[in-house]
Amino acid sequence: MKKIKRTISILLFVFITAITNLIIAQDVTTVETTDSHISENLDMEAVASIFGESEDLEDFEKKLNDPDTQISNLDLNEDGEVDYLRVIETSKDETHLVTIQAVIGKDRFQDVATIDVEKDSDGETQIQVVGDVYMYGPNYIIEPVYVHPPVIFVWFWAPYYNPWYSPYYYGYYPPYYRPWRPYPTPRYKTNVNVHVNVNNSYKHTSIRRSSTSVDLQNKSRKNDYGSKNPDKSFANRGQSNSNNPDLNNKKSNDKVEKPDIKADKKSTGKQVQDDWKPESEKAGSAGKVKDNKVSTSTNKQKTKPTKTPSAKPSTKPASKPAAKPSKKPGRR
Repeated sequence: MKKIKRTISILLFVFITAITNLIIAQDVTTVETTDSHISENLDMEAVASIFGESEDLEDFEKKLNDPDTQISNLDLNEDGEVDYLRVIETSKDETHLVTIQAVIGKDRFQDVATIDVEKDSDGETQIQVVGDVYMYGPNYIIEPVYVHPPVIFVWFWAPYYNPWYSPYYYGYYPPYYRPWRPYPTPRYKTNVNVHVNVNNSYKHTSIRRSSTSVDLQNKSRKNDYGSKNPDKSFANRGQSNSNNPDLNNKKSNDKVEKPDIKADKKSTGKQVQDDWKPESEKAGSAGKVKDNKVSTSTNKQKTKPTKTPSAKPSTKPASKPAAKPSKKPGRR
């Protein structure tokens, strides 16, 4: 009897050990992001959500690269770490083009998405988040409608406004940034969903409203990864746009369609800047806005009729193009 009990105990121990080892092996296995999932490793609704929660573009860049929230899962240079996302900006008249670029090497960048910020003829701020055509295919556009007017809108139109151009580059990052390994895409999509503000709405559309933004993008677009990997583009991967199935036959999101008026871990040892501080901690009152008011399309208690944005051209002279950034990091 004792012999039988001993045999059963041994068999039970072997079984439990085998199951435990299998679970551990599955847990530590890292599935690298694959070519077919490039566009699924940066959720545009999450990007639109944190944009509306940012104080300014410096704060927005920090939120994009926060190792605690891990908004991005992009590893384009395939070095086993999620790429740093820098934010740069260009503007003309009442239009600001905010560009998100993956830092993939020395003097090598890849546009991931742009955010068009523009005042329409009624003085309302219109926002469109546009996925880069190489990454997301043609006309992947999201129009967020925020439940509350974002503070960052006031920052764009403030009289003391200064354009933001990220001072960071490959191997030189802010101290808060700790690179992390990319997750398997399904796990990333589950994790990032908690950072999407469900009180906002995110309309997917095929119409890019700002022709000025297109012109600005054509002058500043970086496609270093795409030019060396044309076979990995959205079009050549043979994917369909699940959010916009009617857009799959479009050729490029660089063309503007006019809206139909009738229709509605541990640090890797990379060098960082020691004296970096967020804008909100810097001395002075330039980062605070008290009396400025901003008009925007938001969800409100009382419903209002929807206003169709006008294509009324601005009569203001075009601003001078921003000077090229110096080699030393800093704000322009």
